[in-house]
Amino acid sequence: MEEDDLFGQGTGEARDSLSSLQPRSCAIKIFSYLDVADLSRCARVCRSWKIIAQASSLWCKLNFYKVRNSVTDKVVTKLLLKCRPYLMHLNMRGCQQLSEISFISLAQCRNLQDLNLSDCLGVNDETIKIVAKRCKILLYLNLSYTSITDASIRTIAKWCSNLQYLSMAFCKNFTDRGLLYLACGKCSKKLNYIDLSGCLQLTPDGFKNLSSGCTSLQTLMMNDFPTLNDDCILPVAENCSKISTVSFLGSPLLTDEAFKKLAESKKLKKIKIDGNHRISDLSVKAIGACPELNHIYMTDCQRLTDASLKAIADCKQLVVVNFADCVRITVKGVRQLVEGQCAPSLRELNLTNCIRVSDLAMLHITKRCPNLTYLSICYCEHITESGIEMLGQTKLTSLDISGCNCGETGLSALGNNQRLRDVILSECVAITDLGLQKFAQSCKDLERLDISHCSNITDGAIKNLAFCCRNINYLNLSGCQLITDLSIQYLSGVCHYLMHLDISGCPLVTEKALRYLRKGCKKLRTLVIMYCKGIDKPHAQKIRRHVEDVQYSDDPIPSYFGYS
Repeated sequence: MEEDDLFGQGTGEARDSLSSLQPRSCAIKIFSYLDVADLSRCARVCRSWKIIAQASSLWCKLNFYKVRNSVTDKVVTKLLLKCRPYLMHLNMRGCQQLSEISFISLAQCRNLQDLNLSDCLGVNDETIKIVAKRCKILLYLNLSYTSITDASIRTIAKWCSNLQYLSMAFCKNFTDRGLLYLACGKCSKKLNYIDLSGCLQLTPDGFKNLSSGCTSLQTLMMNDFPTLNDDCILPVAENCSKISTVSFLGSPLLTDEAFKKLAESKKLKKIKIDGNHRISDLSVKAIGACPELNHIYMTDCQRLTDASLKAIADCKQLVVVNFADCVRITVKGVRQLVEGQCAPSLRELNLTNCIRVSDLAMLHITKRCPNLTYLSICYCEHITESGIEMLGQTKLTSLDISGCNCGETGLSALGNNQRLRDVILSECVAITDLGLQKFAQSCKDLERLDISHCSNITDGAIKNLAFCCRNINYLNLSGCQLITDLSIQYLSGVCHYLMHLDISGCPLVTEKALRYLRKGCKKLRTLVIMYCKGIDKPHAQKIRRHVEDVQYSDDPIPSYFGYS
């Protein structure tokens, strides 16, 4: 993105309805959905569009992420100079080519409140000093994946007295001392969100430092932290009594002691943890005593049983429940959950790989959860077509039954629920063309469909899908070995909103399919063509001119595709 891509002369006369749209705020609202590059291009269309594009309200927010690989210091400094007085939100995530010059210009934006410098190569102690000393009203600051040290944190603590949100995720160069600076800084009492995911250099002393001053913390994000233990969490739970949201994904060392301490304040609203084989039902019992709990995500926690579901059954504000891969959960636990006071408020339920759950659980769910919109029962091998048929009578808009025993009858019954927008049927090997045809004819507003590895699906099914579900924007056909270029021709002819298509491992699809996509699917943004032996590398390179994200490999089809 060079200087010429910014504002042209815009000397042409308006000949369009947008230019004459009244009031002018309507046209400005339409332009507000454009990113920096598109907005700049629109300014070059005509004089009228240039005037609209220069409206100050459009420049209170700048997002360089889409042009991160091409944006230069020259472009950034020019744009920042233009919108300096009213810029409040700036996203420079992933901008690798920017130097100190851009940060000097950035420092002139004194009204900046929200700044994202994640994975920005030019971020260091010196550039942070330049920005922090002048942008004193910052509320949100994202420095994840940067090379900041304790010196940067000291600068932030000294100058950013209003800071409420700080992410230092995967920053490896600061130490426990940096958290002490933060706790002693001017922002310590206002800071309510901190993300320290992946900061494995921190020790329990660092968390003691943090909790000694940042007592207003409400959200703790500590994902991908395999060394995180109770000694880290206990002082935070002791001193920060307002904590309402915690995320400990990938922290296997935490025990019941940490979660019981966190729950003592009764303030917990949202909790996420996975892959922990130490916590037990005692943790969930303590968490379930928090009256405002609305989101519980405890996946692959092998010691959790039906008692955990019973413990949260009466949380009246519960909206999301995810106990995926908790293999000791049974029908009894599901019944206890949905017979509790949480049932009317429950919107999302994930029981993926809860292998002891059966059709009876589906009966309890359909009877007791009138407002459920998302359900995942992947690989629940004891759920038969009878159980799946019941789901056709619900208000579900999103359903994942990957690997389940669903065939023509079950899929036809699902079609009775015309609210469905997002359906995943991956590895439902009993599905046939006839079942998919009946389903598509009923669910004409379907937007996302995954039928990967449904090996009986042919071009006939895709033809019906294309003509019935014309609003579909995401389609995964990976591993459907019987489909050919004809399927892609059908899709390209009528599915003009298609944005994501995966045809990996489809050996009968050739480069002819790419020509169809190029002509018919103008909105296509992601195309996955792995292991397609009918498509060579030159043709894959050619489609990259028209599709933003193309994933290609000419490797042989892997054995896990199960082809004979």
